Amino acid sequence: MKEDISTEKQKNSASRALQVVVFKLGNEEYGLHIDQIKEVVITPTITRMPQTPSYVKGVANIRGNVIAIFDLEDRFNLSGITQDQGSKYTLVVESEDVKLGLLVNEVPNTVSVNASDLDESVGIVNDASVETNYIKGIIKAGHRLIILIDIFKVIDQEMANTLKKTAVAA
Repeated sequence: MKEDISTEKQKNSASRALQVVVFKLGNEEYGLHIDQIKEVVITPTITRMPQTPSYVKGVANIRGNVIAIFDLEDRFNLSGITQDQGSKYTLVVESEDVKLGLLVNEVPNTVSVNASDLDESVGIVNDASVETNYIKGIIKAGHRLIILIDIFKVIDQEMANTLKKTAVAA
């Protein structure tokens, strides 16, 4: 009986679907859990702010809210890889602590994958300068490999404070 319960739990977790918003950074595909994305908008005019890190591109007015605009390609040191200048879309990400926009060049796709397609054993490949591992795993979707990240772990406390100051200064 106990084995049946554990087998049933494994089947449920294997068949559980994950909704992931997929976008390109450099030449690779990255994904965020759909719960981390509030909306996708065409990138508005960005006002550059002084004294901010290079990955904070500035602030923008999105639906009446002034939010910091964040460039993950710059943050992950992938800036030199893409030839396309100017990001066309912004993913608006919101938590209780921070609201920001992430620049992307292409319209992101929403993909539904099985939880069993997520390989979480990638802890060895992470940013040594960041205390927490922001890569949640690699999703194997057919011939594609999608790097699943937790955007709230990417934004460590120092960055969150910088973004808050940027938005308040505007």
